Amino acid sequence: MKVAVLLPCYNEEGAIGETVRAFRAALPDAAIYVYDNNSTDKTMLVAAAEGAIVRTERMQGKGNVVRRMFADIEADIYVLADGDATYDASVAPRLIDMLLANRLDMVVGARKSEVEAAYRRGHRMGNALLTGILARIFGRTFTDILSGYRIFSRRFVKSFPILSTGFEIETEMSVHALELRMPVGEMVTAYAARPEGSVSKLSTYRDGWRILNMIFRLARIERPIQFFGLLGALLALLGIVLAIPLVMTYLQTGLVPRFPTAILVTGLILLASLCVFSGLILDTVVRGRLEVRRLAYLALPAPGEH
Repeated sequence: MKVAVLLPCYNEEGAIGETVRAFRAALPDAAIYVYDNNSTDKTMLVAAAEGAIVRTERMQGKGNVVRRMFADIEADIYVLADGDATYDASVAPRLIDMLLANRLDMVVGARKSEVEAAYRRGHRMGNALLTGILARIFGRTFTDILSGYRIFSRRFVKSFPILSTGFEIETEMSVHALELRMPVGEMVTAYAARPEGSVSKLSTYRDGWRILNMIFRLARIERPIQFFGLLGALLALLGIVLAIPLVMTYLQTGLVPRFPTAILVTGLILLASLCVFSGLILDTVVRGRLEVRRLAYLALPAPGEH
């Protein structure tokens, strides 16, 4: 069984050597790929010196790198981790065993850190908030949707149409698995502080907003009835609130004195109706897309089968 370790990197000269060595020790038979994403330091040279297969992706952003990795690399099991030496490589065999034993398509390494510097407070709060929102919208979730440490089956990788460009890629992975009702698992893993000289590329606010935007975009695409139904309900409620005084006046006098308000109410009710019907139509489209994606997923063998 071919195992591939995928390490997306950007300016990780101080950590990539340690990361490659750790995964080489944990998975001696695995092919280790380092995809450099426009580093300005010696990341590529260090990775090559450690025996990794080094490739480049010029389109900036983690999502772009992972898309390229999933397209280019052929394997039975894929191990995805950041190249910053923060994830515990020694637990990778256990994660793979969990995936194979339970015939799962994805196992998430949920991060647990004993070091304050490893997992900044803003990141912890943002992760909890985004995880809660995802659970509210999609019904199921993971305890750490932003973890970059994941094990995939081949049928997950080759049936995943990645659209993300940046750090929102982990959210898209989670939603893809939940929407196709894939068998997935999670295991708590250690999360270490970055080595000296290595700096996190994740911005708490900028990337947090991008991840939140991705969640709502996926909610609009994957849950159109709920999304447009809620929007329609809000418009209808506003229209009703504005219409009550008009109706009361009409019942008392037989007149409609505020004609512009009446036009506004009519427009709001029409928009509300359009939202509801749009949600119904888009739900049919989404169901068809989901069936196609499910068939593409089922066309590939389950983990452990050839």
